Amino acid sequence: MDIKHLHYFIEVVRFKSFTQAAEHLFITQPTISKMIKNLEEELGVQLFKRSRKKLTLTDAGQVIYEQALSINKAFRSLEMELDDLLSLKKGVVRIGVPPIIDSSFIPKLLGDFHEKFNDINFHLEEEGSKKIEEEVSQDLLDAGLVVLPTNEGLFDYFPLEEEDFKLIVHPGHHLADKEQVNLEELKNESFILFNKDFALHDRILSSCISAGFTPRIISETSQWDFIAEMVACKLGVTLLPASICNHLTTKVKAIKVVNPSISWKLAIIWRKDHYLSYAAREWLSFTKEQFSN
Repeated sequence: MDIKHLHYFIEVVRFKSFTQAAEHLFITQPTISKMIKNLEEELGVQLFKRSRKKLTLTDAGQVIYEQALSINKAFRSLEMELDDLLSLKKGVVRIGVPPIIDSSFIPKLLGDFHEKFNDINFHLEEEGSKKIEEEVSQDLLDAGLVVLPTNEGLFDYFPLEEEDFKLIVHPGHHLADKEQVNLEELKNESFILFNKDFALHDRILSSCISAGFTPRIISETSQWDFIAEMVACKLGVTLLPASICNHLTTKVKAIKVVNPSISWKLAIIWRKDHYLSYAAREWLSFTKEQFSN
């Protein structure tokens, strides 16, 4: 058994699929299946319960998975510290990015950084804030963009920007001609929202409840452009950040929401009291400086 066996095992658990794990690792499914089989034979236990519907860990598999995470984390820390010790000013920064943010924001930031540190590369994961926090806490990501508040006992962070959300409706909707709407006016509307992996889902739900109603959610997804298309097809209404609204087509209308307004504040988080690679430290320092100017 070597560290690669454990890494592949962790990825299969993460994706709950041999096929998806293999694609993520850029290897074939037979290769990863053989490695997992060899690991099971070496340890003398079955790691997974296999069925047509899903892949789940056995009791022994769960124990080994928890230990594998610790071993993998320790091995990564050793690699990073040796790189720093040898002054290898290169590496990869693993960053979680919500798909709901303005698409021009991250590429511009990464491009400016890459001009200064062209030996540092990036691995980006598109996830909701909740998933990003989970993966940063498990050392699967170095840092991530999330919606505040966050767990200040677990993460260090610095805030980026705050923006309001707007109501998105079809141009033929009965509210489309208004310059602003009170949130309570939406109590009889059908909502299309981001799914529960996104902090925005909970933010909208709690704001509506505070306004005196529970929104009727008819669909949930993870892509803002798909949500906008469903609104354009008169399936319902939604709420999106103002920066995203700048990219919407004339097939929908954006309206200011008041009483109360709904906003979010983005921040970059990383694990508190946790070793960070040279690459991750430099990226965090660079990004903080950009938003301080």
